[in-house]
Amino acid sequence: MSFDCNTAYLEEARRCFRGYKRMGEGAMAQLSDDEIFRLIDAEANSVALIVKHMAGNMRSRWTDFLTSDGEKPDRNRDTEFEMNPGTTRADVMAWWETGWKCVFDAVDPLQPEDMGRTITIRGEAHSVVQAINRQIAHYSYHIGQIVLLAKHFKSASWKSLSIPKGQSQQVNAMAQDKRPQRP
Repeated sequence: MSFDCNTAYLEEARRCFRGYKRMGEGAMAQLSDDEIFRLIDAEANSVALIVKHMAGNMRSRWTDFLTSDGEKPDRNRDTEFEMNPGTTRADVMAWWETGWKCVFDAVDPLQPEDMGRTITIRGEAHSVVQAINRQIAHYSYHIGQIVLLAKHFKSASWKSLSIPKGQSQQVNAMAQDKRPQRP
């Protein structure tokens, strides 16, 4: 049985995207409507602005992924960091879902033989692997911001999305108990 690196890479990329989506949703689910829009200072972005930017990026990068430049001419990135009055949590979550739909609609049909294809982002050539890696890094950066803001706002009421502080040994012991014992 041979190992197909391109197939394994695609499976891992899809797993990463889905994991980051879940992590962002886990953080946002803990926030009140007010906290989604809250700024920690005048130069900061709210969770809502981060989501708006991510959705704009996702639409631009993943629409016609293999056939058009990843920076669409109708994208106005600067407006992604402006919040219109009257925007609701439902609007923010619709941006989130629409953006991720663009990601999965482009990534899910990719085949191992697509990995070496060349696409462009802002006129710069990228292999499909490079473009996917670029977006995984970009989205993980912003999901980290969302988690940090949510954790800051929730403080002691924050529900960990991974191993809670002070519970590493307990989690490791449970994992050890589940491993098959060697004869």
